[in-house]
Amino acid sequence: MGCHQHMSTENHPAQVPSDAGLGELRQAAAGCRACELWEPATQTVFGEGPETARIVFVGEQPGDQEDRAGEPFVGPAGKLLDRALGDAAIDRRDAYITNAVKHFRFTPTPKRRIHQSPGAEHLRACRPWLEAEFAVLKPEIVVCLGAVAAKALISPSFRITRERGQLLPWTPPGVAAAEDGDDEPDEGAPAQTWMLATAHPSAILRTPDEGRAAAYDALVADLKVVAHALA
Repeated sequence: MGCHQHMSTENHPAQVPSDAGLGELRQAAAGCRACELWEPATQTVFGEGPETARIVFVGEQPGDQEDRAGEPFVGPAGKLLDRALGDAAIDRRDAYITNAVKHFRFTPTPKRRIHQSPGAEHLRACRPWLEAEFAVLKPEIVVCLGAVAAKALISPSFRITRERGQLLPWTPPGVAAAEDGDDEPDEGAPAQTWMLATAHPSAILRTPDEGRAAAYDALVADLKVVAHALA
């Protein structure tokens, strides 16, 4: 049952269909009303990529261009991420890219819609979708792009500036829930899932000119850690 039947503006965890593939999840998420962000947004922006992806990138939320296109990381930050992935020898077509929150939160102004970070209530409401994605994908490595994703998936006290670029052992919550009580391990799941956090590409775009090249190089260096681990 999709969460489209819940029309109240009160935030609550999304009701996610069980045993669904990515296509079914995407279809169900299109009608999600688990928090109030659906109403001003153009559409749900679900994750994109193959079910066979060994690596999952998790950002904060879709931006203005993503909201209009209905696809994650297609705006300026997405173009920078594509370039960084290429420089780190990671093929984006082999990765799954999603966000911790699937609707664009913004403040409207006469000229444009200004990005507004999602609140803890939005992360909670949307988390079942992310867990369902993990349960289907069973990734080997999850990369948190930015502090919001890292705090949501690793720890509220996680600091990108201190702990970025490190591979940490991690159990995806959706996978843990799916395997709870199983006598046999899931043959499709990796022996160990790893987590790594790095800067969000949009943070690099906001870096002053004199520091932007170094910030970009640091992102590529972190992604090369991922590439090496997947080799």
